[in-house]
Amino acid sequence: MLETSQPSLRQEQHPLIHRLAERIINYWHKYLDLSVYSLPEGLGYVEGKLEGERLRIENRCYQTPQFRKMHLELAKVGNNLDILHCVMFPRSSYPLPIFGCDIVAGRGGISAAIADLSPTSPERTLSHSYHEQLSALPEINFTEVRELPPWADIFSDFCLFVRPHDTEEQDFLELTSNYLRIHCQQAVKSTSVSPQQQKLYLAGQKYYCTKQQQNDKTRRVLEKAFGEEWAESYMTTVLFDVPEDTEQISMVGEAKLKGDCS
Repeated sequence: MLETSQPSLRQEQHPLIHRLAERIINYWHKYLDLSVYSLPEGLGYVEGKLEGERLRIENRCYQTPQFRKMHLELAKVGNNLDILHCVMFPRSSYPLPIFGCDIVAGRGGISAAIADLSPTSPERTLSHSYHEQLSALPEINFTEVRELPPWADIFSDFCLFVRPHDTEEQDFLELTSNYLRIHCQQAVKSTSVSPQQQKLYLAGQKYYCTKQQQNDKTRRVLEKAFGEEWAESYMTTVLFDVPEDTEQISMVGEAKLKGDCS
């Protein structure tokens, strides 16, 4: 069984990352039936050097009947850079989008914060129920909206990509939390699709992962700290992995996680 009370990097990170990481873990425990997901050996916690600074990476992974992998990564580079990365990959048997969020914080504050529910359907659109609930959320006008990269056709119309200032950090936290809450509630109500449809949704996941692997910024940081071979393995087996076929999507842990996260 995974320990839910073990010390975490989030306690040393930017306040927004700390609060969002706790919100994510707590919502997962509140709404979903979690069990253990096994990462490749040695990748739960990793240390390296990046431009002379100590780099620490903490990974926590869970799974549920609806999600084959729920990954929360926290990274800290010295006292200069804090990173949060979270992705929830659904099992292909469920017609669910991919929840993802990232925050990058430096000494000058948050430089980038993104949250979305990326469609995995062949049409790359969200279902009516998702669209209805997301549209009903309070509208927030952030002062600095970031431009998505050219490869980012994987995101939905509700994608939030901003540089939040001052009180806007709380706005980002609450809006992202609402995305996550809606996603968890929709997931537990969802029903499985036919084998033919499963192949289509799995293709949507593969497309998402292929696009995310084009993120040169992430790859360059990992290559500088750990080398090209390690970075490639980490990108394809930890950050954005996907099974080759639907039969490989299975529960790999039976231990149930109980209790609140600290």
